[in-house]
Amino acid sequence: MEPEQYQVMFRREDRHWWYAGMRRASLALLRDVVGNRPALRILDAGCGTGGTTVRLRALGDVCGVDLRQEAVAPAASRGLGGRLAQAGVEWLPFRTASFDIVTSFEVLYHLGVGSDDAALAEFRRVLRPGGLLLLRLPAHDWLRGRHDRLVHTRRRYTVREVRTKLQQAGFRVEYATWANSALFLPAAAKRLLDGLALRQAAPDAGAEPDLWMPPSAVNWLLEQCVAAEGAAFRRRFHLPLGLSVLALARADHGAF
Repeated sequence: MEPEQYQVMFRREDRHWWYAGMRRASLALLRDVVGNRPALRILDAGCGTGGTTVRLRALGDVCGVDLRQEAVAPAASRGLGGRLAQAGVEWLPFRTASFDIVTSFEVLYHLGVGSDDAALAEFRRVLRPGGLLLLRLPAHDWLRGRHDRLVHTRRRYTVREVRTKLQQAGFRVEYATWANSALFLPAAAKRLLDGLALRQAAPDAGAEPDLWMPPSAVNWLLEQCVAAEGAAFRRRFHLPLGLSVLALARADHGAF
């Protein structure tokens, strides 16, 4: 990811409709699964600047890890402090079977992750028997746009690919679906136009093509559209299309 994009993330991820809506929808699924279980140990693998990590504290004791200091420093300013480590997701600095839950949101697709298979194997290693992985990744390689260049996208995924990779890593997939579906058509059209523009000129490294802040009323409405998918996730409904892939898997067949 271009260094400037971490500052963009830090400025936007608390209020921007995409971050806020996707976070609400994904955590709705996680809360539904874990219920009121106390003292959970959670790892946010690829925590970025910490906007989701701090909210995971409502479910238990949370650690965050990210490869870049440009992410870890602003995450620490959110009060995470000693609960952060600077490391790659392919070589996690934690003991085997250390966590009940691992979350990883929009991480494994980056060029900075040399092997998504190695990262998934590490997630499984640090999870306790029966532990949960909640994984979210961008969908469809044909949807690449300016934002993908700025954040150094290596690849995008399909639901089938994610399910297969999880199974090969030793996970039992409980749920896998498209996500971020409500705005698929307009967003897809925009991304296709971006792709055409990329063939003609390189974007400004400091641009914010997908993260501009709309007027507050529009931002609120867009957030509600995205967050509403949480109800579908809780019912394990498989959405027919989407800009992202969401998957919930267990480290083995043990009980949580």
